[in-house]
Amino acid sequence: MDRRAETVENILREWEGIKAQIEPLFRERDHNNVKEWMEKGISIFKQFLCFTNEETPSQSEQIPYHQFHFKPVNIEERLSFIISRPNLYHSYRQLSELMVEQQKQFVKSTIIKKSSRPHA
Repeated sequence: MDRRAETVENILREWEGIKAQIEPLFRERDHNNVKEWMEKGISIFKQFLCFTNEETPSQSEQIPYHQFHFKPVNIEERLSFIISRPNLYHSYRQLSELMVEQQKQFVKSTIIKKSSRPHA
């Protein structure tokens, strides 16, 4: 397995662990503890987004979304909603959907990268 695929596998494994923590909290309506896990999930998503676009995740909050080629539709608005309301179940569903869409964008980026390489 190549290094990119291995890194993404680790990101997705971490996301699955975060989801496993978040889902029971929403079922129990424990909105106080869900925020910490949602923030971890948001961080993982940003890491995945930057990695897919071959950018180093920025420590600052500003991510140059407009410069990214591989990103979900309406990323800025959707992520802004999630960040501003991490305690809402809808934010969790939206974050989950962004992760799925980013997986597709990663696959697309990998295919494009492979097809652009000169054949030996």
